[in-house]
Amino acid sequence: MNMQVPPPTSDREAPTHDDTREGGRSARRFVIGGLALVLVLGGYYYWSHSSNKAPRRAPPPAPVRVTSAVQRDMQVVEHTIGTVVANSMVSVTARVQGQLTKAYFKEGQMVKEGDLLFEIDPRPYQAIYDNAVATLASAKSTADRNQRLSLENAISAQQNETAQAAYLQAKANAEAARLNLEFTKIRSPVDGKTGPIMLQPGNLVSVNGLTAPLVTITQIQPIKVSFNLPQSDLPRIQARARQGGLNATVNLHDMGGQDLSAPVDFISNAVSNSAGTIELRATFPNKDGVLVPGQLVDVTVELANIPKAIVIPRVAVNIGPDTQYAYVVTPEHVVEQHNLKVLFDDGTNVAIQSDIEPGEMVITDGALRALPGGKVNVATARPRQAAPAAGGGQAPRGKRNAQSAAQ
Repeated sequence: MNMQVPPPTSDREAPTHDDTREGGRSARRFVIGGLALVLVLGGYYYWSHSSNKAPRRAPPPAPVRVTSAVQRDMQVVEHTIGTVVANSMVSVTARVQGQLTKAYFKEGQMVKEGDLLFEIDPRPYQAIYDNAVATLASAKSTADRNQRLSLENAISAQQNETAQAAYLQAKANAEAARLNLEFTKIRSPVDGKTGPIMLQPGNLVSVNGLTAPLVTITQIQPIKVSFNLPQSDLPRIQARARQGGLNATVNLHDMGGQDLSAPVDFISNAVSNSAGTIELRATFPNKDGVLVPGQLVDVTVELANIPKAIVIPRVAVNIGPDTQYAYVVTPEHVVEQHNLKVLFDDGTNVAIQSDIEPGEMVITDGALRALPGGKVNVATARPRQAAPAAGGGQAPRGKRNAQSAAQ
């Protein structure tokens, strides 16, 4: 019997055709990826180095607006808020008690000094006065008789002195009764305007100090305006007051009236520690009664005058870390920085101490984009639009659009 034995096989198998193809693909992918990376790096290097070599464009000149510095006299004026203060305010109270019978005025009426305001029932005080007058007459008769008898030594000196003392006491009682009767008629102590009646007629008036005043009278002709100025203005205030020219002006434009001006007649003797201000007052005639106590008004005070001052707009002043300065534009449109010191600021213009000459152009708009030594583009003023034709007609729509585009 014949048996066939298969040939022996080795432990390592030969590579197939598919494995060979897969290895070639991996090698090609590696080569292609490396070439792509080289191209990317080379392009970035070229782009970055070529952009650095390209010339940079200079920034365009900054657009600014300018105005010229002028030389003129400038008034040092302070604007503040003032309070209208009554020249005097009197609370009218009763000096005797009794029933209030009548009021002789209307609330808010102007009264004169001595005008009758109220009346308290005078009958009890009239009776007391009449009794005091009778007692006085009897005491006087007794004193005169005893005086004659004393001269004749008909009575003792002590009896005469007792009669004379009784007469003086009766005289004092009669005067007190007369005054109480007079006090039943309450009169105005000052000229002024009355307020509301605090106690109406018919009520019992007490004099124990617990009842409210009958009425308050405010003197408003003349009237005062009180205002405060910073203590830094004190040297100017004192200098102007010594010259007799310190005036206060009250602005009444919002009330439809004309400005009122009066001399300052009071300067406080102390500066407020809390506010750092000093109080001033001016007295106004107030004949038309336009000023009312407690009213707030705008007050203007001229303190001094700076002759031949260099004046520029307030917006042209810039604040630096060490000083204030302004930008000046030369005729070649080059920016120069000039340091300055503000002498006075009225809120719109400032008087300065600087080397800026009259007529030089200072930047009022666009200073943030300007640099010293750099050039600027000075913007011209925008022309005004022509007024509409007579008759009130408007230009056609096409022409209006063309005008707007031209502006």
